[in-house]
Amino acid sequence: MHELGVTQAVVELAVERANGRRVTRVVLEIGKLSGVLPDAVRFCFDLCAEGTAAEGAALEIVEPPGRGRCRSCGADVPLDGPLGLCPCGGTDLEWIAGGELRVTELELTDV
Repeated sequence: MHELGVTQAVVELAVERANGRRVTRVVLEIGKLSGVLPDAVRFCFDLCAEGTAAEGAALEIVEPPGRGRCRSCGADVPLDGPLGLCPCGGTDLEWIAGGELRVTELELTDV
């Protein structure tokens, strides 16, 4: 379950950036094509945050949809998974959205 490692890294980053302040909210983008399961990250978050400046913090997960661009015709194509089909019949798609995995916002308070 690599989501545990991902969640540990998110908490470590939040605590590091907090620089001694308390983390009250973390906003995390997990794209639909990232291969990371948002529910598993939610499950692991409180456990990973326990005993840190992020303990008790709210976790908000934003899930950008997958999108690709057809290399044959240039059309944008919605993607539900890593593979897709363009209306032109093309299958050579470049991912342009949905692979994100990043902390986009931290809410901090003084201790």
